[in-house]
Amino acid sequence: MTFSLKAVLGATALVMVSAFAAQAETVLKWAHVYETSEPFHTESVWAAEEIAKRTDGRYKIEVYPASQLGKEADINQGLKLGTVDIIISGSSFAARDFKPIGVTYFPYIFRDPGHLIAYTKSDVFKRLAKGYEDKTGNVIAAVSYYGTRQTTSNTAVEKCADMAGVKMRVPDVPAYLAMPRACGANTAPIAFAEVYLALQNGTVDAQENPLTTIEAKKFFEVQKNIILTGHIVDHLNTLISKSRWESLSEEDRKIFIEVMQEAAARTTKIIEEREVALVEDFKKRGLNVVEVDKADFEKNVLEKVTFEEFGYEKADWEAIRAIK
Repeated sequence: MTFSLKAVLGATALVMVSAFAAQAETVLKWAHVYETSEPFHTESVWAAEEIAKRTDGRYKIEVYPASQLGKEADINQGLKLGTVDIIISGSSFAARDFKPIGVTYFPYIFRDPGHLIAYTKSDVFKRLAKGYEDKTGNVIAAVSYYGTRQTTSNTAVEKCADMAGVKMRVPDVPAYLAMPRACGANTAPIAFAEVYLALQNGTVDAQENPLTTIEAKKFFEVQKNIILTGHIVDHLNTLISKSRWESLSEEDRKIFIEVMQEAAARTTKIIEEREVALVEDFKKRGLNVVEVDKADFEKNVLEKVTFEEFGYEKADWEAIRAIK
């Protein structure tokens, strides 16, 4: 009897411990649209593991790359619904909820990656981020450099006018349309996952993305001209959903923010180093890498596109341009 009672008590204790452990571990979903080879994924995985360590295993974060949980619009919607806890996404999507934050996509607003990172530490950024957070409840935990957006095309382009009539894939986001439309291109909003096929079968003649993306998505296989338009110094936000943020203790919030910002800094460093190497790498592969007159492109944009049509404030643009 004594043995049986001990066995029962022992088994009960094990069940209770197991139940407590299961209760203690919270499983979160972290989604993005990038390939597993890209730092946006590798550093997200690092962050997930680091958060697990720093919270003593109370959080298990599962990272879903390459549009596994949907296209970028889908995962942004998932953030609102609480079906996904963390995403990596551009401010162009945040601008759908709070238009002024999209001013960072106005062509040639940033001089280089250093200028972008300086902006993320500025009062302008804090104000725009707060506007988005007040509107949605979601939190911008970190910002990473995505890359400087360049153009690939079936034909060589040297000046803005050379784009006239070119069918160009541009994300279905107003901010990205400014440069192509100012130069007379016909824009087509094709989903990111479908761009390679669209270039291959001639649905479009050109597209624009950072060099790292051009390499990762292998666009160079179906486009032989790399045009260094450098029109947008792009970034990505690491976003935590309103529902998840509200569930975190102050201590856990601090851990999440610190780790995500560390991951963003690691990503930025990797992207900057890769971009420098890729120009030469593309030349070695026999691609035609074209330097353009950026002043000509910028002049056309400022003459033919207004801030107001995108819902941006010129004062925000001026404040960001003035950041040293």
